[in-house]
Amino acid sequence: MKKITLSLVIFSSAVSLALAGTEYSGKEMRQSAVQTEECFYGDQEIDVSLWGTYAFVGTDQGHIGATGFFFGDDRGDRYLQADHAWGGGLDAKYFWHKYFGFGIEGFLLDAKRTQFDFNGAPTAGGFTFTKTDDKRAVGSALGTLTIRYPIGCSRFAPYAFGGFGGIFGGGQKDEIVPLGAGVFTTRHTDAESKIMGQFGGGVEVRFTRHIGWINDFSWNVIDGPKNNFGMVRSGLNFAF
Repeated sequence: MKKITLSLVIFSSAVSLALAGTEYSGKEMRQSAVQTEECFYGDQEIDVSLWGTYAFVGTDQGHIGATGFFFGDDRGDRYLQADHAWGGGLDAKYFWHKYFGFGIEGFLLDAKRTQFDFNGAPTAGGFTFTKTDDKRAVGSALGTLTIRYPIGCSRFAPYAFGGFGGIFGGGQKDEIVPLGAGVFTTRHTDAESKIMGQFGGGVEVRFTRHIGWINDFSWNVIDGPKNNFGMVRSGLNFAF
């Protein structure tokens, strides 16, 4: 009788251990399944983006009239003073929630403008002047707020953003000023710094959890409608 009882105890213990092992394996399988469903965008994420950009002005650039006077102040773009420009930039953002992030942004544009010079007295046909290319780097620094909406756990996330800060390196003027006795010269003003606002939107596609491709468009507002310009950006985003 004692042998039978001992056998039953040993058998019951073995069955209990086997069932416990089966339950543990089930938990591991469920945890593994959850881990494989990890989303491409997360909370408390730091993003660093590097991108190239193409900028174009909302109005034609300022030009030189038939008499040699520069009409950049009232007939065209007064800040970039170029129909278009290429450049690049970077930004860093902290997403304290999957959908909301704040950050900083900076960019530089190679905005070449036409500069003119005149010195002396005008001829019968008007002013005779010379034109040269004035190569400049126009840059900006902004604080930004981004709202993004990842589509489920997919690789795609449309986003909208706005920024506020400053821009520098543009706004030069070439003006003909009289010296007296019918003689004139050209005065060149220095670059000006301006307050700038920005708003736009785009989409990010994640190749992996930590590397994505961004494409977006922004409209940049500078001290009046004749200074505004658009920017198309494309680049890589690194998420940590």
